[in-house]
Formats: sequence, C-alpha cells, structure tokens
Amino acid sequence: MPNIKFNYLYRDGGNYKNYSSVIFANPDNIDLTELEKLIKSKLIYGEWFYVNEWKVPDLHFGTWDNEIDHTFHEFESVEYTDEAENSDINCIEFKATIEKVVTVINNYFLG
Repeated sequence: MPNIKFNYLYRDGGNYKNYSSVIFANPDNIDLTELEKLIKSKLIYGEWFYVNEWKVPDLHFGTWDNEIDHTFHEFESVEYTDEAENSDINCIEFKATIEKVVTVINNYFLG
C-alpha cells in the first residue's frame, strides 16, 4: 500500500499562508478514510491543531505579531502517495500520537 501524505498549513493573522506536508510510511496499510475520520474528529473546531502535539514541523513565519497571530495550524487533507516518507515516525505512530494527545486533553477537561 502507498505511503500517506498529511497536508497542512499555517495561516497567520494577516492571512499569509505557509503550506507543507509530511509523508508517513504506511507499513501497516492504514486505510486513508479511517485516518481522515480520526484526524477530523480530533481537530479543534474541526480545523486546527497544535504541531507540537501532533509531532509535525512548525510552519510559523519568522516574524510574530502578538495582536493577530496565533499558535495553531490548519489541517488541509490526507492522501495516498508513492513519494518517499520524510518523517521519522510511520503512519501508525502518527495515528497513536493523535489519539494520545486528544485523550489527555479530553481527560483534563472531563475530570
């Protein structure tokens, strides 16, 4: 089965965008639809996430405006690809990271 490409971006307060993707090896043949459903269920307000929690590279610009900039990134899509992986973790580890982070957050808020 092909690798999985996770596409995302950072959009600053001025609406300037910085796009990137991470390609995960998919040795366990994770289904793309299953992964996308998980990702969408864990996003903040259905769109955003924190790169440090999801263990993907930060796309912030070199300048920061405390008045309008923010810390979260925006999910764009996932897709199958024949491109070589560019991440130190594989897709199953990425999936586990997402599940773990959100569980910790939910446990914090739910008691």
